[in-house]
Amino acid sequence: MTKSAKGKKEDSQVEELTSALQRERADAVNLRRRHQEELASLRQRVRADVASELLPVIDNFERALKHAPEDLADNDYIKGVQGVVKQFEKTLADIGIERIKTVGEPFNPKLHEAVSMEEGEGDQEIVSEELQSGYQLDDTVIRHAMVRVKG
Repeated sequence: MTKSAKGKKEDSQVEELTSALQRERADAVNLRRRHQEELASLRQRVRADVASELLPVIDNFERALKHAPEDLADNDYIKGVQGVVKQFEKTLADIGIERIKTVGEPFNPKLHEAVSMEEGEGDQEIVSEELQSGYQLDDTVIRHAMVRVKG
């Protein structure tokens, strides 16, 4: 074998190995990226699942406050329950879960579940009353808000 033929063969092998190494590196980068995306998605699902388990507890506290007699509004027990509700709301906000806006907002079937419809004076359907709070995590609805609509 001549020196130039041997050099060409070695150059060809170097090119093949370089190309294979570049493909492996690209595969590793893609694998890391997919892994990070899957972890982020899993974290979001876990947060949403935990929140959906806690929402009935928050609902019950809020119902208890709605039915508390007015003469007990300044009672320390009532203030304590209000504090628990605020703590729940802050904890949910800290993990990125927000309450869906309802009363006075245009009806949005992606966010709201209409339980009843009342005749109104406008051409647009507006949420008139919130029956149960809805929550979302980023753009994902955890629970639709149950509402009454005027339209």
